[in-house]
Amino acid sequence: MTSTEEIYISTDIECDGLIPGLHSMLSIGAAAFTPQSELLDTFTVNLAPLPDCAPLPQTMAWWRDFPEAWARCTHDPQPPAEAMEGYVRWVDGLPGTPVFVAYPAVFDFSFINYYLARFLRRSPFGFSALDVRSYAMALTGSSFGAATKSRMPAEWLPDRPHTHVALDDALEQGEWFCRMLIASRESRQP
Repeated sequence: MTSTEEIYISTDIECDGLIPGLHSMLSIGAAAFTPQSELLDTFTVNLAPLPDCAPLPQTMAWWRDFPEAWARCTHDPQPPAEAMEGYVRWVDGLPGTPVFVAYPAVFDFSFINYYLARFLRRSPFGFSALDVRSYAMALTGSSFGAATKSRMPAEWLPDRPHTHVALDDALEQGEWFCRMLIASRESRQP
């Protein structure tokens, strides 16, 4: 592996609302994959809620349907600044160039980017994120509306439950993305 080879950082977050800065990120789960789809390492941390934010009632009502996931994402939280320092230290310690990957990237990256800007004033990802659904759309030639997980080829989907636990879901979406990478390479071979 070269230091310029991309490392895909599949990241999933859990939160108590929809808008970074108004609501708090509660958990980060991340899984680092090589372009060859090898899992390099994982990272997870729970964050204390921001003191200047309040949970969104609709999100809290949704969490009531997932009490085990709620318990796991709120157990032993770290101060947000420490949690983000740990996340960046982990990303920086990986070989290669980090690429943020999520499903949907616009949601997860918005929280990560906000917290990185607020607490560290820097991001190992710059301002870029790779969206798994958009990549699926490109590979299948489908519309964005049709590029949903339920409509993907079965061989792309990992045999993992979607638990709403950040690390579990980061592994799930990372494996899905890696299977699409493999399918893309195979489709280009003569």
